[in-house]
Amino acid sequence: MNDNPGRRSREVTMAEFPTAPDDLDTDWLTTALGFPVISFEVAQLGEGAGMLGLVTRLILETDVDRPRSVIAKFPSPVPDNRGVAHTYDMYRREVRFYQEIAPTTSMRTPVCHYADFDPASQDFVLLLEDLGHLRIGDQVAGCTLNEARSVLKAVAGLHASAWEPTRFPGLISHDNPMQRDGMTAGFQAGWPVVLEQFADLVPDRALSAGEKMPEAVGRLLEAMCRPPVSFSHGDIRLDNIFFDGEQVLFVDWQAICTSAPEQDVAYFITQSVPPDVRAADDLLAYYHAELTDRGVSYSLERCRERYRVSALYLLCYAVIIAGTLDLANERGVALARTLLGNSLSALDELNAFSLLDGGPIR
Repeated sequence: MNDNPGRRSREVTMAEFPTAPDDLDTDWLTTALGFPVISFEVAQLGEGAGMLGLVTRLILETDVDRPRSVIAKFPSPVPDNRGVAHTYDMYRREVRFYQEIAPTTSMRTPVCHYADFDPASQDFVLLLEDLGHLRIGDQVAGCTLNEARSVLKAVAGLHASAWEPTRFPGLISHDNPMQRDGMTAGFQAGWPVVLEQFADLVPDRALSAGEKMPEAVGRLLEAMCRPPVSFSHGDIRLDNIFFDGEQVLFVDWQAICTSAPEQDVAYFITQSVPPDVRAADDLLAYYHAELTDRGVSYSLERCRERYRVSALYLLCYAVIIAGTLDLANERGVALARTLLGNSLSALDELNAFSLLDGGPIR
């Protein structure tokens, strides 16, 4: 169990909290952090994951042996982006993770100095450990086999620590109307862009997906979220992973939910792991061995079935990202090609497109 008290949100009694960098002051930071802040500077890091949060670094002048910087995360200042976060309750989910769930997990997570959420306004603030000294993953560059194993070992530990997570009442299932409707509409909007801009990546067996996937999203989600389920990060990709030697840390916990454990696994393997690395080992079997070694009773056969279902559903993510990124941006094009290329080739290898033929999905 994570017993580092620094990871728990400090209880600070305040009627209000800052909701943007300009609202910060030394008195509030001193109270929230629990140590004196003499002065600070704000360095903007850019938009958070999915452009749904504003992430800044605070450079602190404080006592010796105190953190010299922390990460401060706020709601997005962009109304449309904030609206998406509200629709999916992402701000509340991330704050809840750091307040309630992080202390119960065996994996290392960023130290949370302070976390608060206002349900009326949907405002939030997080003060987190600055991981800038560590190497962050790059979804375009991919990862090595050893790095992939390190990630999957950490994911297995996370899932085993919250298998059938009844101790977190109210944690949303990934199979919910907002998710189903959002993925269906997003895929329908993004698929024409994929066919126009990235046709060379689309295998023949995927060509009918444009017509069949929207109708199948609900069935795929329902199959994924049948018991057994686990606590899921919901956004396991290299851009959300920091590497500290053989240890990894995940950030951006805005999509936490209950789902098939294979949702996290398939998202990582089929969209972040390069095909040559994917081919070098049975990474799903490696994950399953790590999971069952931690006392979870779960068959590899069932794991493979649900992995295939999850991988197909998660094509929606790649299509939506490719269909909405600024394709005039070099990084955006590279990311879109990476996500789509990895996902479509993996699905072709799994013969997963046959799941769209209308039969029952297990």
